Amino acid sequence: MYKFLIRPLFFLFDPEKIHHFTFSLIRFCCKIPGMKLLLKSIYVLEDRSLERNLFGLHFKNPVGLAAGFDKDARLYNELSNFGFGFIEIGTLTPKPQSGNPKKRLFRLKEDSAIINRMGFNNGGVEVAVEHLKENKGVLIGGNIGKNKVTPNDNAVDDYKICFNALFDYVDYFVVNVSSPNTPNLRALQDKEPLTDLLNALKIENSKKEVSKPILLKIAPDLTDEQLIDIIDIVSATKIDGIIATNTTISRDGLQSENKNEMGGLSGKPVTNRSTEVIRFLAEKSNKAFPIIGVGGIHSAKDAIEKIEAGADLVQLYTGFIYEGPKLIKQINKALIKKANQ
Repeated sequence: MYKFLIRPLFFLFDPEKIHHFTFSLIRFCCKIPGMKLLLKSIYVLEDRSLERNLFGLHFKNPVGLAAGFDKDARLYNELSNFGFGFIEIGTLTPKPQSGNPKKRLFRLKEDSAIINRMGFNNGGVEVAVEHLKENKGVLIGGNIGKNKVTPNDNAVDDYKICFNALFDYVDYFVVNVSSPNTPNLRALQDKEPLTDLLNALKIENSKKEVSKPILLKIAPDLTDEQLIDIIDIVSATKIDGIIATNTTISRDGLQSENKNEMGGLSGKPVTNRSTEVIRFLAEKSNKAFPIIGVGGIHSAKDAIEKIEAGADLVQLYTGFIYEGPKLIKQINKALIKKANQ
């Protein structure tokens, strides 16, 4: 029903406006008595073979929602009814910021893709904290970044502010230095500044009574040499894992009229490159750290390919928009079948 009725209707409207409308619609529906149970009966699949234990956390299943969908942690409780094993909120910055000028979100229907140049629009980390106080048992990742006006020389301070504010309310952290939509942010992926940033967060983590996992989200556009640097950085800083990958600035092979819009590209065109990065990291590191695979997962086959390449968990974003919530259950069903073969 989603692909043949709901999606065509939604795709008639501006993507950012329909995103906010969909949030309101889901929130309203979940307030109807019995609706949460109905959604769970349709979409939630539980099986021992789906459970994962990584960096000290227990995941009911390995399919999560990537950062960017629920930036301010407004809808994670409701979204969990669609069967996600975990939900990542953010990217959050210390201070609220409106992001880049609109229009900044574009569908590429012919390519089953999206280009966004949102620019870390969010209400600020303290707003998200208030929403996270209402958590009803959802495993949450906190994706953190820096404000646009903060120079890279002071970026560490922004990440530390977000880390400390969120610490009591998220289960793991993701350091986002790979968005193409904040000026000069990707320069923080260079070996020296990235090592300094991660070490600073490790020091903050060591001050806590119980530390929490810290992961790094990387771009799909890194060269092999840069990926080797990432492996070295993970080893040196002893962070807990990698999320591969963020959106790409590549436009190779696109057909849609919006293909030349500035911003990060997500969806099917990223599928193969994201899987290549996962495989490279897993093989070159001898699977030394956990990897969360994200990028162009539009089918159960896509998810399994990433897991076979070396991903321990996977995340959806654009595939969730194009394929609908049934995709989560399809992936989990395929994983159960594979486990029983």
